[in-house]
Amino acid sequence: MGGDTAVAVHRPLTPAQVLSWLPRSATPAQQDSAIQAHFKPSEIRWSNRPDTLHLPGHDRGHNMLDVNIPQYYREGFFSKDTLFHPELPGGRYGVAGDPRPYTVHADNVLTGMLLSSFLLAVVAFVFVKDFMLRHLKSLVYGNRAVNEQKDTGLELQFEIFLNLLAALLLSLLYYFYTLHYIGETFILSSQYYLIGINFLIFVAYYLLRMLLYTMVNNVFFDGKKNGQWIHVLLFIACVECVLFFPIAMMVSYSNISVENIEFYFVLALGFVKLLTIYQCYNIFFRTNVVKLQIILYFCALEIVPLLILWGVLDLTANSLKINF
Repeated sequence: MGGDTAVAVHRPLTPAQVLSWLPRSATPAQQDSAIQAHFKPSEIRWSNRPDTLHLPGHDRGHNMLDVNIPQYYREGFFSKDTLFHPELPGGRYGVAGDPRPYTVHADNVLTGMLLSSFLLAVVAFVFVKDFMLRHLKSLVYGNRAVNEQKDTGLELQFEIFLNLLAALLLSLLYYFYTLHYIGETFILSSQYYLIGINFLIFVAYYLLRMLLYTMVNNVFFDGKKNGQWIHVLLFIACVECVLFFPIAMMVSYSNISVENIEFYFVLALGFVKLLTIYQCYNIFFRTNVVKLQIILYFCALEIVPLLILWGVLDLTANSLKINF
């Protein structure tokens, strides 16, 4: 050796050396297993040294994604055009068509309101069917003994529900009348507010009419007849609900002319008023000698409030309408 010291140099293992240890018949799966057995993934450590690969006398290179072009390239005749900038909303091109007119059958809120009211009325009628038939017989045959019977709590709730439903149907019908004869634009943010205002007016009309009847009847008649008359008024409002519901459905979902709708409404309203005056005669004026008093009674407590109601509704609609 002559005093020379042998220095063993440790060289890193390469994949080629590992594969050379395997026989020639080794499969790719065996080769992959051998590589994974000798080589383990290690943490990558990136260099933190500054980039010095630039020409002498020049600044270091910039990021290729940092683009800064001159102003005259960024602004031009088509700089704000949507075809030049696809990321901007382009809008619509061409001539705008005529807007689709408002139709009641396309209004989801009114449709849901009518359908839910109909379903609730049908379900309620199933529970108080005997009550309805009993009162219908009393209206037709004038049986005062039926009116003297006290209604149960469920029957009274059913009557109140149908009274509110009648007020809602009348508010919808007057809303349709307003759209046809008065106007379609109002100062309200939504047309449903107009229906709500009409509904409150009709509820107030029913309450004030019943209060007026009670005050007058307490002066001229006894408490027994007054109680009978209150029950009759509640049930007559239920009859109004049954008669006015087909009108609301015909206005919403049929092509019947407005004149036919108005004729049917006047016919139904006339029938209700004749039924009211007939029951008023049976309860208060059957034993009265002077029969003409019923005309004054009916005009003062039924016709005059109805005319006042019409005036209030017309004044409200014209006050809320937008005049161009």
